[in-house]
Amino acid sequence: QVQLVESGGGLVQAGGSLRLSCAASESIVSVNAQGWYRQAPGKQRELVAGLSDGDRKNYVDSVKGRFTISKDTAKNTLYLQMNSLKPEDTAVYYCYANFPRRGVYWGQGTQVTVSS
Repeated sequence: QVQLVESGGGLVQAGGSLRLSCAASESIVSVNAQGWYRQAPGKQRELVAGLSDGDRKNYVDSVKGRFTISKDTAKNTLYLQMNSLKPEDTAVYYCYANFPRRGVYWGQGTQVTVSS
C-alpha cells in the first residue's frame, strides 16, 4: 500500500511561514490528482489546494496569494508553502494523492497552529 508521510507543521506567529511536505513511499509521476485538505475544530473539511489536470493549480479563495502548492517528482514529495499565515489557517492539514488503478491515499495529518 502507498504511504504518505507528512511533516512541517508546527506553531507559528501570525505573518509567519511554514512549508508542509508530503512524502510518498513510491513514485508520484503517474498521480493524476493530489493536494491538501484542512480541518479546523468544529468546521467542515475543506480543500485548500489541489494539483490536477495537467498540473493545474487550484486554491480556496481564502489562501490565494499566500499559499503555493508544488511537487518534486524526483523526491516523490508534494509541498504546500504557506506564507503570511493567519490564525484562521489553524487546522490539521492532510495531503492526498490519487494513484491510477489504486485510488486515493491520505497522509496522517499535521497540525498547523497560528497564534495572534
